[in-house]
Amino acid sequence: MTHRRSATVAAASFLLLTGAAVTTAPGAFAAASGGTHAADRDSDFDGDGYDDVLTGAPGGTDGGHGSAGYVTVQYGSASGVGTATGTRRGRTAVFGQDTPGVPGTAEAGDGFGTAVATGDLDADGYDDAVVAAPGEDIGTLKDAGRVTVLFGSAAGLGAARSVTLAAAAPGAGAGFGLAVAAARFTGAAPGVVLAVADRQGADLFAYGAGALEAAGRIDTTGAPGGERIQPASLTTGDYDGDGDADLVVSGRSLEEDGTGRSAVYAGGAGGLAYARDLAGGPATASGDINGDGYDDLVHGRPDRPEDVYEPLTGGTVLVYPGGPGGFEDVDELGTPAQVWAQYTAGVPGTAELGDAFGADVSLADVDGDGYADLAVGTPGEDVGTVPDAGAVVVLRGSAGGLTAVGAVSFHQDSAGVPGTAEKGDRWGGQVRLADTDGDGRCELLAAAPGENTSDGVVWLLPASAAGVVAGGSWSYGGGSLAAPGTGARFGAAIDE
Repeated sequence: MTHRRSATVAAASFLLLTGAAVTTAPGAFAAASGGTHAADRDSDFDGDGYDDVLTGAPGGTDGGHGSAGYVTVQYGSASGVGTATGTRRGRTAVFGQDTPGVPGTAEAGDGFGTAVATGDLDADGYDDAVVAAPGEDIGTLKDAGRVTVLFGSAAGLGAARSVTLAAAAPGAGAGFGLAVAAARFTGAAPGVVLAVADRQGADLFAYGAGALEAAGRIDTTGAPGGERIQPASLTTGDYDGDGDADLVVSGRSLEEDGTGRSAVYAGGAGGLAYARDLAGGPATASGDINGDGYDDLVHGRPDRPEDVYEPLTGGTVLVYPGGPGGFEDVDELGTPAQVWAQYTAGVPGTAELGDAFGADVSLADVDGDGYADLAVGTPGEDVGTVPDAGAVVVLRGSAGGLTAVGAVSFHQDSAGVPGTAEKGDRWGGQVRLADTDGDGRCELLAAAPGENTSDGVVWLLPASAAGVVAGGSWSYGGGSLAAPGTGARFGAAIDE
């Protein structure tokens, strides 16, 4: 099928990637200042200093087409985020491929909003939104996938300059956009660089000469020096403290019966270079847990009862502390420094097969003490006798690293949390910590994309000096943001 393009993807124009199993492009951009992961992960589309929230609803109806998908934006403020209707009104927006100015055409099954990311791609001081539609067809290539970029401004996100990106070599079923991330991997690019994963690796794009340009490719299914990995997620962090972000491609090993593995690509003046493999899992997050100035890496590794993946644990969370050499002290097998589960002393809950502890993870400071705390989605958790109702566990950061001291757990039957725990809600399928009111403490966003027969609902739990609390929490769905709510799977993706 034919798609409108508000701008074209120019030919590859600079060297971003180095090392084994990386396809590169010639030339170079003029040097630009480096940046840390903490600066790159902001989601401030209008530059007002408050985190904004970008939420995907890949099952949503757009232009009359079911599962075409859309995304919503809630702009932060001194009072946090709000909705388009009701008593908690705030500034919001909705974008889909039927929105005037957005490239492409809304079609059933596109899944626009399946994955989302943010970053200042064009270096204008405003973060931009990256929205993936891995179910998009390209010509006769079914589910080849596309990614759309909406650029930020003083007025927030807009469609006027939006662009659409496809893989350099689109393929049927490739799922281009199954995961997206953006960070400053090298000072050779003026803005942050966009990484877009498909089922065999990731393409890189950078802004130059007024357009986003192809900047190389990582092939993880044939990476020399490491295991072959089918990607499931991307995350970025400055794990070695050199000022350039590093990229972690995490997913399923193609050599070890589906065991979770990840490949680390270190950023630097010369671009990204393969560094090493680690034990991994499909959910990833980065942040400075112990306040030493180095980002730490967390993998969520939920159990899957249908195979041998993390058997009988209920799921685990793997922690790799950053340091001057990145992860150079990790052994050859990629063994994590810490493994957390619901059988770990002090962690709320009981480890049971199917809990899916670690289905999603998010790292940020919830109490303003300077240490990143960890939210862990556990959507398969039973609440009382209610199966798969779901829960979220929050573990605390400290000078000594992640700790269960002060750990808390929330679910829909927790006092102060709206709703009722019901079978199959899978509350906590997505989690995000965000400081939408600028007070230095991050609130918890917990999603249940399958709630209300897959309409999807997101809950906001406030933050305090004591951390995340249930009192004052509230919930909303796509309909609350002036978007079609039925079957939307609202909250299936929330920008990390």
